[in-house]
Amino acid sequence: MSAVKVSIAQINALVGDLSGNAQRVLEAARIAHAAGAQVLLTPELVLTGYPPEDLLLRPSFVASCDQVLKDLCASLANLAGLHVVVGHVTSQNGLLRNAASVLVDGAVLGTYFKRELPNYAVFDEQRYFTAGEQPFTFSVAGVCFGVNICEDIWFDAAPEAAAQQGAQTLLVLNASPYNLGKYSQRLDVARRCVSRTGCSLVYANLVGGQDELTFDGASFAMNANGMLVNRLPEYTSALSLIEVSGNGTLAACVSTEAGLVAQALAPELGVEAQVWQALTTCLADYVKKNGFRTVILGLSGGIDSAVVMAIAVDALGAENVHAVMMPSRYTADISQIDARDMVKRLGVGYEEIAIADLAASFDQVLSPMFAGKALDATEENIQARLRGMLLMALSNKFGHLVLTTGNKSELSTGYCTLYGDMAGGFAVLKDVAKTLVYRLARWRNVQSEVIPERIITRPPSAELRPDQTDQDNLPEYDVIDGIIERYVEQNQSAAQIVAAGFERAAVEQIVRLIRINEYKRKQSPPGPRITGRAYGRDWRYPLSNGFRETF
Repeated sequence: MSAVKVSIAQINALVGDLSGNAQRVLEAARIAHAAGAQVLLTPELVLTGYPPEDLLLRPSFVASCDQVLKDLCASLANLAGLHVVVGHVTSQNGLLRNAASVLVDGAVLGTYFKRELPNYAVFDEQRYFTAGEQPFTFSVAGVCFGVNICEDIWFDAAPEAAAQQGAQTLLVLNASPYNLGKYSQRLDVARRCVSRTGCSLVYANLVGGQDELTFDGASFAMNANGMLVNRLPEYTSALSLIEVSGNGTLAACVSTEAGLVAQALAPELGVEAQVWQALTTCLADYVKKNGFRTVILGLSGGIDSAVVMAIAVDALGAENVHAVMMPSRYTADISQIDARDMVKRLGVGYEEIAIADLAASFDQVLSPMFAGKALDATEENIQARLRGMLLMALSNKFGHLVLTTGNKSELSTGYCTLYGDMAGGFAVLKDVAKTLVYRLARWRNVQSEVIPERIITRPPSAELRPDQTDQDNLPEYDVIDGIIERYVEQNQSAAQIVAAGFERAAVEQIVRLIRINEYKRKQSPPGPRITGRAYGRDWRYPLSNGFRETF
């Protein structure tokens, strides 16, 4: 009984780009075949991209998927003996399925339908798909492989059914989006799966950004004893090769074929490096996949815009990043000095547009109607909205995508201006708490010092009134972020948060601010999801809401 070479393809798919995604699979298949692979495992729904959402409700889309699968099958015919496991959608007897087909020698050997359909957090597969019930296995050179799809291995039924049908190695197609701690969670699930089935496991994950989701790749192969023998790098398209023996045992296999990852276990990134890569990957793919080339942002001399600019440069290159400093009469000299310093360090395009006269003109026009009214947030918001309008004008004229610079802490508490600093096309820090923004800045400076130290150490301020700081009306950010993490991401009640040691007044304030600022978040641009619960597709609170937290 000879060993079988299996290649894992970590592919960056674009939702709806059916022919392009098929070409990416074909290219991976050619490399794998040249390296001697007999099986190629691709990610979940690789032909459609993930998640295709309501494209699935269009019959023409589903019909096109079926045709592309047929065309791919024909294109693979000359790669003799290579079994390509492809994720796709198909309609069977009027039922839409999340499927995986095995293509070999120009024919479909068989098809598996996903059994467990996730319907929580960012997943809503039960809206579209009907669950499968039958296992599917196939054999190559005496080794029996069972096919599972993503959520299947989080439960017992599908893996055990494959094992009962003789599977020695499970081939698992995945579209598993990144969030903090997700990789460790995947390994725990995989180890539980191999422990209860006695099968080894090969896991292929998507990679790249798709709107607000980021797929980190980090595909792997695991023996039945829970030991990893292969791990692909994070946040990059890649191919690897492993060898499966007659009893299903896996071993890393080195190939000299160009395009294959040579190292058996790619290193795991630290937390800050993971998040930075997630943000740069998601931004780069959003720009590319939506037909943009350049981005523009408002640079304030503060920490948030500094981190966004550094991310943009890492993602797109300095030549594609443009920054605009728009000082008001309240902007400190050091803010302009630090902004100019950072621009020189990174080498981005830079302009300054003073808004003091523009703001004065608005004040003058509105003064008759505002007579007798004290200055308040209205005048502050006018400044922010002038900046948003200027950035959008430059976007219209030159085709730049406007990046907003607000973070999750600000979006939670409403410390942001609708149609002002929230105006733009992509919110890079939308799911990044303020305390994590500081950690990212220090991590990035360890790589190379691109952010002036004073930007990191200065008290944060919107600089919309004299001597303003963020903590004039808010608790310290470590308190804010602790409450947000528990209330938003862990779904704890206000009473539970107080019981955990947070002051009741602070909890009441932050929970109230989260509730009353839902209307702002509903109008915010998309941004990368990095936590277990981000504002976006897995946060769906009503705007008209009479519920109040009790203690």
